Amino acid sequence: MAQSDSSGKPEVNIFADLYQHLVREFSSWSGWLQLALILGCGLVAWLVHLRWRRLVHRRLGEKEKKGFARATIRSTERAVFPLTTFTLVYLGALLLESLGFTIWLVDTIAIPLLLSFAGVRVCVFILRRVFSPSPMLKAWEGAISIVIWTVFALYLLDWHQEIIRWLEAFAIPLGKSKFSLWSLIKLLLTIVVFIVVAGWLARLIEQNVVKSPHLNASMRVGLVKFSKFILYTLALLLAIGSTGVDLTSLHVFGGALGVGLGFGLQRIASNFISGFILLFDRSIRPGDVITVGNRFGWVQELHARYIVVRDRDGVETLIPNENLITSEVTNWSYSDRKVRLKLPVQISYADDPEQAIELMIQACAGIDRVLDNPGPQGRLLRFGDNGMELELRLWIRDPERGIGGIKSLVNLGIWRLFKAHGITIPFPQRDVHIVKDRTDLPTVSDIS
Repeated sequence: MAQSDSSGKPEVNIFADLYQHLVREFSSWSGWLQLALILGCGLVAWLVHLRWRRLVHRRLGEKEKKGFARATIRSTERAVFPLTTFTLVYLGALLLESLGFTIWLVDTIAIPLLLSFAGVRVCVFILRRVFSPSPMLKAWEGAISIVIWTVFALYLLDWHQEIIRWLEAFAIPLGKSKFSLWSLIKLLLTIVVFIVVAGWLARLIEQNVVKSPHLNASMRVGLVKFSKFILYTLALLLAIGSTGVDLTSLHVFGGALGVGLGFGLQRIASNFISGFILLFDRSIRPGDVITVGNRFGWVQELHARYIVVRDRDGVETLIPNENLITSEVTNWSYSDRKVRLKLPVQISYADDPEQAIELMIQACAGIDRVLDNPGPQGRLLRFGDNGMELELRLWIRDPERGIGGIKSLVNLGIWRLFKAHGITIPFPQRDVHIVKDRTDLPTVSDIS
């Protein structure tokens, strides 16, 4: 079946021609023998692949290979199935041809597909090693390989033009141009390629920025985030422009996005903008010790939507950036990492407060975390109901290590010194006065 294109030349229907070839092949024993050969070789190759995979994992476990050697061995694991199938099919095709059978199905379809599949699997694995992708991309390696192989196979079999014409038939008007299903597929594939390249460039910039000794932690995070935002935005715009889509026709989408931000995405946008504000005003930096509400800990990471705060129990809390902008935050290490701690102590009125204060200061001696400048000081605050209320004030420079441990050490030292010098810590006391019976007090009967 033939048609004519706009130039008057006959246009061959690829699928009709393929159908005629298949009918001709399977009308005799030749087509069925070729199909059985392909299926049988595929089954044998799969068994070989499983055996080879076990050997590869065992060898990698024993030798603990890394770098180029590991990549080479893992790439052979991915190529052994299609290469083994190709070798067996090729040898079987030679045998069938020597016996007088036609091998159109093997020679035209099977061999190109098997060779392209092996090459694509190896190339995708090498690119994954080069670009160091995320775990999600590693998990989708097989699906990505199949998509690339399908496109490559259609090109090798010369079926791509017919597929493209069929996809372009489904089109909708968009502005001054039409947007077809083929344009959508091209757009998605181009966006994926540009995003992968942008991600690789962003990681390359991040590696160099992290190693720079001239930038502080907050500036490093800010540069990394800003570079990612710029690269991904440029990748998206370049991908859309390279596929021939008129950017001016996207004003409807821009309006819909604005409405979405106004109704449902304002919190996400607020957290994103708040993250950049935190980075540029340097109010919170990685390593700072902060208190947000009842959460105390040190900042581990700064992200576009949240920060990670780790407390002394090892619990990591994700706090949205908006909360840090709109609520009160205590930054224990904003301008100075030194923090003063206050330890209240009570002594009996029978004891000497000056001696007690000296002993409290001595309890801080020998503790590394307590600073000598400024040194610990004692104060007599007030005369309470049960005793004199004293307070020990000391400074530490590492609040990220916690304050409970240092308080415990100092309190134990105070207890030992007070016990050795006879200083007592009072407990609540009450005097009860018993009034004897009096005859002049009125009785219940007199009152009634």
